[in-house]
Amino acid sequence: MTTNPIPATQNDSWGFWGTMNEHASAAWPLAMTAISDATSQPLESVRIFLDSSHGRHFADDVQNGLHQGQALQDAINAATQRWMGWRIGRQTSKQYGIPRGLPYLTGFVIHCEIWDEMAA
Repeated sequence: MTTNPIPATQNDSWGFWGTMNEHASAAWPLAMTAISDATSQPLESVRIFLDSSHGRHFADDVQNGLHQGQALQDAINAATQRWMGWRIGRQTSKQYGIPRGLPYLTGFVIHCEIWDEMAA
């Protein structure tokens, strides 16, 4: 079994990393793995998502869990499940071009990867 190394953040000021503050170094590999497992998307795509403004919003959700007394892994798992439970609606589909009905987390991980490729 080969394990892929976790890509490092390329945005340590903003996005997920910047929002997680003192928890960033511990939270990063946990979030990368949880999101990759949940969405079946590669780690590099998850890194792009976490480095984006959407990653900052995901970190806000994790921070809310921490403030409610959840352990870091539990807060990340809860946020991941919540984002997977939401579905892309008509307005979001129109605004971002993500297919309707897709899990929110999957949709935005893929959206960020496509956006990154287009910007390159």
